[in-house]
Order: sequence, then structure tokens, then C-alpha cells
Amino acid sequence: MAPLRFSANLSWLFPELPGLSQRLRAAGGAGFPAVEMAWPYGEAAGELAQAAAREGVRVVLINTPPGEQEKQELGLGAVPGQQGAFRKGLDQAVQYARALGCPRIHLMAGRVPVGAERAAVMAEMERVFVENLKYAADLLAQENIVGLLEPINTRLTDPRYFLDTPQQAAAILQKVGRPNLQLQMDVFHWQIMDGNLTGNLREFLPLIGHIQIAQVPGRHEPDSPGELNFPYLFQLLEDEGYKGYVGCEYSPLGESRRLQEGRGGRASPQETSPQEGEAVGHRKLPLQGEWALMDLLKESSGVSVALLPGN
Repeated sequence: MAPLRFSANLSWLFPELPGLSQRLRAAGGAGFPAVEMAWPYGEAAGELAQAAAREGVRVVLINTPPGEQEKQELGLGAVPGQQGAFRKGLDQAVQYARALGCPRIHLMAGRVPVGAERAAVMAEMERVFVENLKYAADLLAQENIVGLLEPINTRLTDPRYFLDTPQQAAAILQKVGRPNLQLQMDVFHWQIMDGNLTGNLREFLPLIGHIQIAQVPGRHEPDSPGELNFPYLFQLLEDEGYKGYVGCEYSPLGESRRLQEGRGGRASPQETSPQEGEAVGHRKLPLQGEWALMDLLKESSGVSVALLPGN
């Protein structure tokens, strides 16, 4: 079984630090082998790439631009009349991905237009999304980049988001028919919309190119109070042979900076990690705001985790 690989979502973790470059440095110092971020476009791609190189971490995921904030846009992929703006944003995302060496771009679907009834516009939005996804897949194939579709729950997080279930996303992927488009599974959203995480994970795993985690309903650390059993889910991912990254996309209950306490008394992740290729006997993961990587599974679980940069 391949060990799970975790990435720090810099749009969520280290909120006490003002910029992505600083958060990237903090993630590297905490022992993350990889990072991801929603929208890196406020900082120069070259500076972010240099920061990642200095820390020895990979940038594994970015999003397409959200659109115009004053219009409350959250992606444009499925929004009628915005095909030109979507393609312009896609070009920008590809430029950043190329500079960062990032192999995945989340192609954001967007929201149902204000004042429109979801049922009345679903067919048109799907048609636009399929058209845009075919264009995006062809462009991304030239760069050896995978495009991802992420369902976002419409019960708690965003009632107007177009793409809200894995079933809907999988059906759209089938209509597009491009091998370099995959699913992005955020267990927070999937649990809220449908539950049945074991069945859905097994059913859609062949389509899943990236996974993100947060506890439900608070969207905090995996070991914070909530309804999800993360030791079970992590074990299931390993048992099913998932080989992608697991993105830590949650709102820390405490200051993320405390993870660096390992530098002043506790051993750092680099000091406690095994030699490359060796397995850790039990999973460790940054939880509850602790920089020192904490035990999540019991000693008897035998589950491993890859922590070394480059794994």
C-alpha cells in the first residue's frame, strides 16, 4: 500500500501569516511535502515558485480565478455568457501552473445566476460547462495538467453553486469524455450532501484525482469534534489504493504557527521522519493547531504516511 501524502492548503492554514509566500515557508517548516492554494494570483508566480523551491515542497493544486468579487462570482465554468471570461481566467491559471510546476487545476463551475431558478437554468449551465471543459481539457493536455471538478455543498456552504454532488460531476465527466479531467473529492462537502462516504469513495475512486479533508460540521481539524471518523477514512483510502494527495483544507481552531513548536523542544518532522522509502508505523498529521505532527491512529493500525519532501 502506498502511504498517504498530505498537502497544506495555504488558503486555509496559517491564517495568522499575511501572504502565501510566508504561509508556504511555514508549511515547509512544518514538514508538509506539498501545498495547494485556491487563488495565487495576488502574488507573483515567480516569487511563489522560488519560495516553494527553497522549502523543497511541491505546489500540487490551484483553482481557476473566481471572477468578479463584486458580482459574487465563484468560478465561471458553467455560467452562461461568461465563456470568454472563463477562458481568459483559464489562460492565467495555466501560466501560474506552468511557473509553479503545478500538475492540477480546479476548474470552478460557478454559481447559478442571481434571480434565476436552479431548475430552470440547469440544462443550459450544464451545456456551457461541458463546452468549456472540452476546451479546457484540450488546453491542459498540451501542458500535461489535470483539470479537476469539485462538487461544493449547497446545504451549508453555497446554496447557489452549480456543481454540488459527485453523481452530477461524474455524469458531466462522462459527457466530456476527456481522460485528463477528474473529480476533486472534498469529504466535507460530500458528507453534507450525500453521506455514504465509504460507498461513494469506492464507486468514484477511479475518477478521483485529489482529496481534501475537514471535520463536519465545523470545518475544523480532522480530530476536532464532529461526525467523521478520519482514522477509518484514512485507512480506507490506503486500503483502496489511493495515490493522490490529501489536502488539509480546514479552518484551524488555534494558531497554525504553533506547529513550529517542534523547533524548540519537540523534534521537528524532519528529525523524526524515517529514511526515504521507510514506512511510519502509525499516521501522524497536523491537528488541533499543533505543529508537531500528532498521532491520529492507534499503534496497532499499521497505517503509514509519507512526510518527506519529494515523496
